[in-house]
Order: sequence, then C-alpha cells, then structure tokens
Amino acid sequence: MAREIIFTSNAAKPSPTFSQAVKAAGLVFVSGTAPIDPETGTFKGTTIQEQTRQSLTNIAAILEAAGTSMDKIASATVILADEEDFPGMNEEWLCWFPTNPPARQAAKLPVRIPGLKVSIAVIAEA
Repeated sequence: MAREIIFTSNAAKPSPTFSQAVKAAGLVFVSGTAPIDPETGTFKGTTIQEQTRQSLTNIAAILEAAGTSMDKIASATVILADEEDFPGMNEEWLCWFPTNPPARQAAKLPVRIPGLKVSIAVIAEA
C-alpha cells in the first residue's frame, strides 16, 4: 500500500516529528491540528470559538491539498485544554457541520501548552 505525505503552506507548518496529513488506503489522516495562523506561526484567537475556527480552517486547507474536502470527513477527534470550553467548541463546530456531521470523540489535553485551547484531528475519504 502506497502512502503520500500531504503538505500545504496554507496551514500551520508541522513540527519535524509528524506530517500535516498522510493519504493512504483511500483515506486522508490529518494530524492533530492546532489553531496556528500559517502566516505568523502563532496561535490565532483567544476564545475557543476563534481557535476552533482556525483549527478547522487549517484542516480545510490540508484536505484541499490532499484533493478532498470537509464534507468527506468521516471521523474527528477534538482535544480540549479545558472541558468547560466544550459548549463554545460545539457552537463553532455547528457552523462548519450544520447537517450530517462526522463521527466525533473528544478528550482533554493531557499537557498544558500556554495559549492552546483546542487541537483537532480528522480522517476523511480521499
């Protein structure tokens, strides 16, 4: 099975330890994506809604680079720094997925990264 590493400069640059996404077996596996502005390299937004929006904007750019789109997401994992941000994350999530949302699970971030409120990973059809 061949795999293709996906990279776009339209999303946050990943660290050297992982790829933005990998395309394999008819799927695109997008790594945990933080709300980093690709132009500045810094977190964008101070609210959970703003950070969720930037994470999903980065994911949309990565999926486009892989030849697919947000409507092809089958599964998502949302990791929050604070469980109290869950309602605000859901508020922004519904703007992106008003109908037929992907399967989703959520967890609490096991480490504190100053300024980071959310990270989102997805699996989409290629």
